[in-house]
Amino acid sequence: QVQLVESGGGLVQAGGSLRLSCAASRRTFLTRAMGWFRQAPGKEREFVADINWTGDSAYYADSVKGRFNISRDNAKNTVYLQMNSLKPEDTAVYYCAAGYNRYNPDYWGQGTQVTVSI
Repeated sequence: QVQLVESGGGLVQAGGSLRLSCAASRRTFLTRAMGWFRQAPGKEREFVADINWTGDSAYYADSVKGRFNISRDNAKNTVYLQMNSLKPEDTAVYYCAAGYNRYNPDYWGQGTQVTVSI
């Protein structure tokens, strides 16, 4: 059974930090790149960041570059998104994804809400 389970969302003040986690079943995790997307109310889902299978190459959307950091622990089948210097415009539901195509993942998590207050 394929599963991606996110955790770590919540409410934080602007300028604060949050760390999201996504635990994957081994079958999903193996050889796939892992990434994060987000969807704000009334907006389309957008790419945030991804990281390759070996964890040595990451790619970020311009809007989060320098503030967010993606990493993965293959021993734990888990990918992380460290979010620093959060802004109100980062408020969204954040989704974990796994796949071979950056903008068309094979699998999605259920999402976790991140709310950044002024």
